[in-house]
Amino acid sequence: MYTARYKEMRPAYGFDDVAIAPGQITINPDQTEIDLTLGKQTFAIPLVAAALDAVVDPAFAVAFHRQGGLAVMNLEGLQTRYDHPQEAFEMIARASKEDATAVLQKAYAPPIRDELVARRVAEIKAQKAVCAVSVTPANTKRLALVAQEAGADLLFVQSTVTTARHTSKSQRGLILHELCQQMRVPVVVGNCVGYKVALELMEEGIAGLLVGVGPGAICTSREVLGIGVPQVTATMDCAAARDDYYRATGRYVPIITDGGMRTGGDICKAFASGADGVMLGTTFAQAAEAPGRGLSWGMATPHVSLPRGTRLAVGTRGPLERILLGPTSVTDGTENLVNALRTCMGMVGARTIREMHSAELIVAPSIKTEGKLYQFAQGLARS
Repeated sequence: MYTARYKEMRPAYGFDDVAIAPGQITINPDQTEIDLTLGKQTFAIPLVAAALDAVVDPAFAVAFHRQGGLAVMNLEGLQTRYDHPQEAFEMIARASKEDATAVLQKAYAPPIRDELVARRVAEIKAQKAVCAVSVTPANTKRLALVAQEAGADLLFVQSTVTTARHTSKSQRGLILHELCQQMRVPVVVGNCVGYKVALELMEEGIAGLLVGVGPGAICTSREVLGIGVPQVTATMDCAAARDDYYRATGRYVPIITDGGMRTGGDICKAFASGADGVMLGTTFAQAAEAPGRGLSWGMATPHVSLPRGTRLAVGTRGPLERILLGPTSVTDGTENLVNALRTCMGMVGARTIREMHSAELIVAPSIKTEGKLYQFAQGLARS
């Protein structure tokens, strides 16, 4: 019997589909090395706070730096549209669920002001913290140099999907290799989910690559546009490009898995998939230091014509230090994330993040449900 074939589909896996197999040796967690290096900057922990207005303002960036990580500030958000952004945050917090998108669109209507871009960067640098900033490709030429002159240390260029080859009506759009040569600071680019695109972006001279399209808790791109690749597969494909590029050139371009992680276990799986760092948004929106007041929303949520995100009430979990380093009294893996990573690395015998890349991953869709009947029953009873 003849069966017509039009397209072939390969399986793709997210964090809930896989598990990490224990290693043949184990080591003490305190002997693990988890540094993340981007350009000439090295961070003690490989966790990056996403460029969400509900997460990163100058005060949060400084607090996160003091914990050893990197926080990225959105240069196209509320911090650079208002002298006193607290007023906009209050307006967003008061909005009903039904009106939230319209209120966000209104809050983001005022223009971005170059003097505020410079002021926010200066506020971070005044506290001797590393300053990383994020822009979209459309505003990169204008804002990147302003931020650099104000003292920014790293530039993130982010869009829902980024490629090295882009067709537009502009005769001279953003050309990444020219940007990387022009900037004195490392340029991290995203987002990407595929081997070929990742390889081409690395060939442009970028210092780091963000991986992920639509996995974040607040993102609705997968529903609105239908695009995306589950994060484990996306990370593995981009990690393969990184390793091939390194073998060919001797230049190592770190990849950062961006979004889709809620627990320490998810974060560990990202590193086992090949990540050098992970970027988290909603997790850090729950920190007491975050400016979002227990809410979280995405960079594309206030889009004028095609919003791709939702405002979520995530609550305030506690201080940033507890989320990162504990101690914790919860057992669901949502706090003490750094030590969860160290403990997992010890169980698979990985001393470094690069050794963690070699940890065995298995397809295991029942990993979170096997033997957990009583947990589920008690959870349903509580709800």
